[in-house]
Amino acid sequence: MIEVEKKFRLTKRQRDAVLKRLVEIGAVDEGEDLEENTLYSGGALESGSSVLRLRRVDGKSTLTFKKRLPGAAAIKQQHEEETEVGDVEAMGAILEALGFTPALVYEKRRQTWRLGNAEIVIDVLPFGLFMEIEGKANEIRAIERKLGMKDLKTEHATYPQLTAKHGQISNGLIAARF
Repeated sequence: MIEVEKKFRLTKRQRDAVLKRLVEIGAVDEGEDLEENTLYSGGALESGSSVLRLRRVDGKSTLTFKKRLPGAAAIKQQHEEETEVGDVEAMGAILEALGFTPALVYEKRRQTWRLGNAEIVIDVLPFGLFMEIEGKANEIRAIERKLGMKDLKTEHATYPQLTAKHGQISNGLIAARF
């Protein structure tokens, strides 16, 4: 599967305006979750272009592999494989037995909205506020137009890159937690 998304950095005022505008354009609020994301290093992972992530959300866990496709556009594309994990502790032990080590952990509060086939998320991380629009490129551009907010700043860095920059290092693990 190819994931197509665009990310924006928001101020508090912009976040409030986006949330108001989402209601006005008919987006459906699907709720808010607290996520814990652990990224692993080692094995055949290519630093900077591929990620192995174990995510915990409300008692559910998923294992995700992502590999960024080449390109410099604001709308990024990644190959993504994801599967639900029944026992997150066992999965972590399996990954470590295979030579992967936890390298980075970040938490985020994610409010999810749906408009047509696209997903819009408002993320709060310890180092900032963000919005991501995920869908086909034409859907992303259409939602940008509907939001009508021309002063939003595109964020090209990934959450792992931002965590590496802003997180705290302890025992070789970089973490950004609330």
